[in-house]
Amino acid sequence: MELLKKPIEDYIATHSEAESELLQQINRETHLQVLKPRMLSGYLQGNILTMFSRMIRPNRILEIGTYTGYSALCLAEGLTEDGILHTIDVNFELENRVRNYFEKSPYSTQIQYHVGNAMQIIPKLEENFDLVFIDADKLNYSNYFDLVIDKIRSGGFIIADNVLWSGKVIYKAHQDKDTKALRRFNQKVREDERVFSTIFPIRDGLNVICKK
Repeated sequence: MELLKKPIEDYIATHSEAESELLQQINRETHLQVLKPRMLSGYLQGNILTMFSRMIRPNRILEIGTYTGYSALCLAEGLTEDGILHTIDVNFELENRVRNYFEKSPYSTQIQYHVGNAMQIIPKLEENFDLVFIDADKLNYSNYFDLVIDKIRSGGFIIADNVLWSGKVIYKAHQDKDTKALRRFNQKVREDERVFSTIFPIRDGLNVICKK
């Protein structure tokens, strides 16, 4: 679903912060060498995640769904000096690639990369988070929300990616498991009195959720 016309995206790119050399490398190599490169956050969304992180100035970040590390590095740009970013991904085949990217970054000592099942790892993280980014398997979005909501400080944020799912969420004809899971998640968040939320029509949709 094309939320922004390409000339608009090109204009935004021309008048926004340029992609770093490392992010350019990740972007290029992911599209050339990794399956499903569309999963990459990419330039526009990456800049927006960086902006959110810089505004929040988080001391603790949790990312659920690392993929090739692009979004983690964008989020890390807003960390406090002693801040830590935990990022979790189930795909062990990408581990060496991602660790290499992290080692090349200025945030190598601030990123803790976990490879495994997020549903099992999150309960073991004894942290209170300022910012959580959810960009993993859609069927578990509601479960991830339940796991992290009590680990988020008051005034902290959850950002969930892909919540418009190429526009499928608005059409009743789409009844696949992922689409239905995202509909349930968006409705669940909307009805939860512990949070304030709004959906940003950026890329594939970002549900930005603030804990009261």
